[in-house]
Amino acid sequence: MNRWDIFCRVVDNYGDIGVCWRLSRQLTEEQGVSVRLWVDRLDAFAVMCPTVRPGVPQQVIDGIEICSWVEKFPATEPADVVIEAFACEIPESYRAAMAKRLSAGPQVPPVWINLEYLSAEEWVDGCHGLASPGSETSLRKFFYFPGFTSDTGGLLRERGLLRARDAFRQQGIRAFWGRERFRLPSTPRKDIAGRASSGTLKSHPLGSAGREDARELRVSLFCYENPVLPALLECWAAAPVDIRLLVAPGWPARQVAAWCGAPLELGDFVRRGALTIQALPFLPQAEYDELLWACDVNFVRGEDSFVRAQWAARPFVWQIYPQTEGTHLVKMEAFLKRYLTGFPQGEAISDLWQLWNEAAAEESSRDSKDLAIAWKNFVSRRTEIDQHGREWAERLDRTGDLANNLAEFVMKRRAGVSP
Repeated sequence: MNRWDIFCRVVDNYGDIGVCWRLSRQLTEEQGVSVRLWVDRLDAFAVMCPTVRPGVPQQVIDGIEICSWVEKFPATEPADVVIEAFACEIPESYRAAMAKRLSAGPQVPPVWINLEYLSAEEWVDGCHGLASPGSETSLRKFFYFPGFTSDTGGLLRERGLLRARDAFRQQGIRAFWGRERFRLPSTPRKDIAGRASSGTLKSHPLGSAGREDARELRVSLFCYENPVLPALLECWAAAPVDIRLLVAPGWPARQVAAWCGAPLELGDFVRRGALTIQALPFLPQAEYDELLWACDVNFVRGEDSFVRAQWAARPFVWQIYPQTEGTHLVKMEAFLKRYLTGFPQGEAISDLWQLWNEAAAEESSRDSKDLAIAWKNFVSRRTEIDQHGREWAERLDRTGDLANNLAEFVMKRRAGVSP
């Protein structure tokens, strides 16, 4: 199991490559395997990992061979382990080479795995690890599901991540907010109309629980396009405490800029009422983790940032990837059922999540007043939600982590142990 090929297609966001890059690095660093990562869009990968050179078809970064997945796929010797990330379907020529290796014998055939999307639905537990029909002369593909129970593959979590998180929360937060990228100027660089402002940023005694340097509520925003966002911004602008919103590039920045009525450029600080808006660049994964650890509330989306928010153990609001006919809402409810079990304040979480996601899916009958109430209830229970997040992360930690569980799964398959 020393050579692994991981295939990744970037569909329309960065979550796919985000997961594959984390998995590749963890397998290399903790399992000592040789990973070759095939990516169809190196330009998207470079946004997340600036050392990637989009014009170079083959390069090595952090000990991982990065290859451009082009339509005319080159003749390639299959690896010992082959992973299709999120049913991306490996090239026909590569699959043929895998089958040829199987028929040549007596060498061990590649272990072929379809790494599925994350879901909390109950049926996942029964399907995890199952294989497609096969025979002695055909390859079998195993379906590997990330998940939240010991009957699934678990979640990506690097060794020592939780210790690093706790050390950061104890000693690193003040230094984090003192970095030039995050340090707040004494005056806003723009007012809501984009003009220079002479007003100073007031401080407020209420802020982040457990932080001596708290002067404001700090919120990170990473979301898909969401029609409810302007109403939430209005709610924050009218809040009784100062709120700093750290906005990711892409859809979040575009929507916030539209609400501001002025371009939101990198490094801008824009002020309206109690809300200060800060435009961020696309952060490297390690620094994004620290942002999640440092903020009081995190708005996340998709799969990768959703998982990292759970390990951060801070209050968070998830926007699940929208699907037709609202099927994604079923998946969200399945997660909430698991996540909120035994938590008496669960309604404060579910009400806000439902408003945040239902409005994105279809025309919602609920108005901005409902949203303001839901936000107030959520943030007023922040201390309890924070503690629940820690307990949830500890529970997830006991199921092991996806990369090492996957490596163990592969070892058993290569040893001939049935799924």
